[in-house]
Amino acid sequence: MAGVLSILLALALLMYLAFRGVTLLILAPAMAVFAAALGGGLPLLGAYTQIFMSNMGDFIIAFFPLFLLGAVFGKLMDDSGSAKSIARAIIGWLGAERAVLAVVLCCAVLTYGGVSLFVVAFAIFPVAAALFRDADIPKRLIPASLALGAFTFTMSALPGTPAIQNAIPMPYFGTTAFAAPGLGVVAAILMFSLGMAWLNRRVTEAKTSGEGYGIHDDAVPESNLEVREGAARDGFDIRELEHDQPERDEPPPFAVAAAPVGIVVLVNFLFVQFVVPQMDTSYLQQPIFGATTIDAVRGVWAVIVALLTAIVFILIVNWVRIESVKASVDQGANASVIPIANTASLVGFGAVIAAMPAFQTISEGLLALGQLSPLVSLAIAVNLLSAVTGSASGGMSIALDTLGPTYVELAKAQNISLEAMHRVTSISSGALDALPHNGAVITVLGICKLGHKEAYGDMFMVAVVGPMISLVCIVLLASVVGGF
Repeated sequence: MAGVLSILLALALLMYLAFRGVTLLILAPAMAVFAAALGGGLPLLGAYTQIFMSNMGDFIIAFFPLFLLGAVFGKLMDDSGSAKSIARAIIGWLGAERAVLAVVLCCAVLTYGGVSLFVVAFAIFPVAAALFRDADIPKRLIPASLALGAFTFTMSALPGTPAIQNAIPMPYFGTTAFAAPGLGVVAAILMFSLGMAWLNRRVTEAKTSGEGYGIHDDAVPESNLEVREGAARDGFDIRELEHDQPERDEPPPFAVAAAPVGIVVLVNFLFVQFVVPQMDTSYLQQPIFGATTIDAVRGVWAVIVALLTAIVFILIVNWVRIESVKASVDQGANASVIPIANTASLVGFGAVIAAMPAFQTISEGLLALGQLSPLVSLAIAVNLLSAVTGSASGGMSIALDTLGPTYVELAKAQNISLEAMHRVTSISSGALDALPHNGAVITVLGICKLGHKEAYGDMFMVAVVGPMISLVCIVLLASVVGGF
């Protein structure tokens, strides 16, 4: 019992101190050693160097290319003016009278194309503020609109998204970014519909009560500590995001700007479906290549090729629009380091927790439920860990790193599609992660110069309640029809 309490205390401290802005690079190993010391059963130095660091390193080895290329791609989309062009086009089509829908779709298109939600939030907020002011919609609904478009269905549900939340399950289940596309599309429609229904209802209520946009200072905050801490934890330099870059050329036409988004999805699909089957990958069985199989790596390979292709395309068509290609690539690459180090630290933390004797009590309870339904058990495990860490990717990584192989065996024994397991895992990570201590939540509220009391309730409805309802529906659907 003492061991279980030590784990819960370490998790609670991890959540609290992360909310207070302590870097995970120090916090995760410190809390891992703290749990091991309090719960007993593990030598402290051995737990740190042999368990924490080795698992942290394994995660970086597996996923660093995706973090690196994703960050470079997002930076180039921003610096080339492509992100701005896409936003302008969507707003032009929908008009100011559909301000909420326009903001949601702007965020959705950009994040589905691989642009960081932090870059999207800084880029779209001024546009959203102008639209909401013109339509006299309360400013307090802007954070929820940004959240619905940036970190719900495009992050975890839509098939083919290059988001890391869609990539992490691939090596565990031998799947691709297009795993269970039918389930993903259904979940995305549910999240989008539920979120829009809530926001439209809130707009109607505001108009009925006579509440308008209000009087606000909408300048992007320059020194808000929480904004800086939230974005810095994910590797973004606020100084670069706060100030408008000088106009060099007109942004590219919409077709050119949107093309990289389509390239990421199309190349990803074509590589998996047509290129991989033609490749001789028998060499992967050799120890020097990790004694693995193509099923374990094809998903990661596909995303790498897709992002590289899209990056080359952006550079070719926007060379004159990017003030300094070297600077953009360097800044994007540098911005990838902190996010993967933070996530990998959480993986190391989870590995130490999993190695403790007391964790067997927790895992036995989850796996007992898994005997009845691996889908339900996995959804609960990922949700709980994402809630505690305030991180979708972190919670998912801990769950899969500690229990992933067992869930694979349970799924196979019960003839459950591994593609369905992938999609349920991804969607689960994006439900309870958006609690008040989540870095993205804090950053978006800071950008909008609003507090939790003013705006978090609506964010909770669209980024937690909606995804949770969608998850329940997808688990039920997958239990009946499997992955499709």
